[in-house]
Amino acid sequence: MSEKNFPDVGKVAWVDLTVGDADKVRDFYGEVVGWKNEAVEMGDYSDYSMIPPEAKEAVAGVCHARGNNAAMPPLWMIYILVADLDHSLERCVALGGSVRVQPKQMGESGRYCVIEDPAGAVAALFEPKRD
Repeated sequence: MSEKNFPDVGKVAWVDLTVGDADKVRDFYGEVVGWKNEAVEMGDYSDYSMIPPEAKEAVAGVCHARGNNAAMPPLWMIYILVADLDHSLERCVALGGSVRVQPKQMGESGRYCVIEDPAGAVAALFEPKRD
């Protein structure tokens, strides 16, 4: 991704829900809000991209608390775009926050981590891969 095409830093780019039984929760949101789903193969299980009824693109993920997601708390996690994940983590800690999940690769798309702000709220930071 070129600098010209780099996504808007600071934008909430995605939301994930990580739970013990993603299949049950996937079905719950399908019935309650009408989301369709697409399986995202994770090896020996699937997580899910959730798609609004009339949309072509997913707006959220429902994930099993396994693998890289094992340490994720069971809540809707926002992913905020950052230009430099390492710099953002340094500033987080310097300003009284903490790192809940250390930086990890997210497939071919980039790197992420989970932070906790000084008030105790958690959010994920995501640095997209640049071309």
